[in-house]
Amino acid sequence: MNILLLGSGGREHTLAWKMSQSPLCKNLYIAPGNAGTKAVGENVDLQATDFDGIANFCLAKLIDLLVVGPEEPLVKGIREFLEAIPSLSTLKIIGPGKEGATLEGSKDFSKAFMQRHGVPTASSQTFDASQIDEALAYLQNHSLPIVLKADGLAAGKGVVISETHEDAIATIKSMLLDKQFGEASAKVVVEQFLKGIELSVFVLTDGKDYVILPEAKDYKRIGEGDTGLNTGGMGSISPVPFADAAFMRKVDEKVIKPTIAGLQKDNIPYKGFIFIGLMNMNGEPWVIEYNVRMGDPETQSVIARIDNDLVDLLLACAEGRLANYQMNVSEKTAATVVLVSEGYPGSYPKGRKISGLDEAHKALIFHAGTMASDTDVLTSGGRVLGITGLGNDINEALEIAYDSIIRINYQGMNYRKDIGKDLLKA
Repeated sequence: MNILLLGSGGREHTLAWKMSQSPLCKNLYIAPGNAGTKAVGENVDLQATDFDGIANFCLAKLIDLLVVGPEEPLVKGIREFLEAIPSLSTLKIIGPGKEGATLEGSKDFSKAFMQRHGVPTASSQTFDASQIDEALAYLQNHSLPIVLKADGLAAGKGVVISETHEDAIATIKSMLLDKQFGEASAKVVVEQFLKGIELSVFVLTDGKDYVILPEAKDYKRIGEGDTGLNTGGMGSISPVPFADAAFMRKVDEKVIKPTIAGLQKDNIPYKGFIFIGLMNMNGEPWVIEYNVRMGDPETQSVIARIDNDLVDLLLACAEGRLANYQMNVSEKTAATVVLVSEGYPGSYPKGRKISGLDEAHKALIFHAGTMASDTDVLTSGGRVLGITGLGNDINEALEIAYDSIIRINYQGMNYRKDIGKDLLKA
């Protein structure tokens, strides 16, 4: 079959790498892709939000399956756009419609959804600019720390944790009155701080049935010891030692089942991934947020452990055949370390030559912010590469990943040397 994958990051290279191994995959196209996806499929000069261009490409190349990697086209309604074209009536799509994507597109919507359907989550209240006086009064009496979240999509940067009431007041003024995150902060969710250990749980659902993919823990801070600014993710580990069978049963019963049942009760059709950001608080799961796609760099660790044919799995989802689907997951541990550009997560240079990619690597090398010149692979983003080691335990997986990292180089290369070390201590 002919497959089109939308996106250009490490998540998309990982998905493309896995799908290209399927005997069901005849032609794989990635729009726009990166220097890594070029090696496993054909890159297409189309942006993921160019709906007209995507529709025309699907028609011209007789695309059978469309897999939407990033959240923006889902929130903007790519499913509805394509489903309204009669000549694309047989196109199968992985990714929810616009209403389902609002689970990620609006923090306020997702909090209301959780509260309505009994999904455990932190208490919260939402304010817009017209309610600034009420917001300030609310913050004055709020317990510390205080979590403030821009309601809309803010490229992973719309969450601020304030340690003082003064900082929280200054932050909400910046968000609501000064539009710190543009329209994303037209509304702000003020939320109770949850203390525990974070992890990510991934579900693939056809709207009625679902399979649970391997869980992962990611590392968002730029500095070692979880210090410094938040990033899109500096690494990930799967499986997560503290997410044992008993905890995952609680996740299934208290979080996943009510979420799927809630989608059905609210008449929200959903075929695609649900990424559930969780906090393990004294052995109990609490939901921090929903995302409507796979995470990055968690995808690199999660997909590396899935033994199933990914195309077959995605087809089962698109065709509503996930009931009794058997997931086959490796017992191995996956550890992903992200190599980033100098200056990231602030401004960073582009176009720096990457060396060492052609050496013999035991680790898997997934491209994120890369581009190909006539002769070289160059940096083009803040997060450049994800290096994934597969081993019998965390130590072995990390050893494999870091052994490959020392063979790779580009000017200003930066990475964390403590990924997974907290789990070893635990």
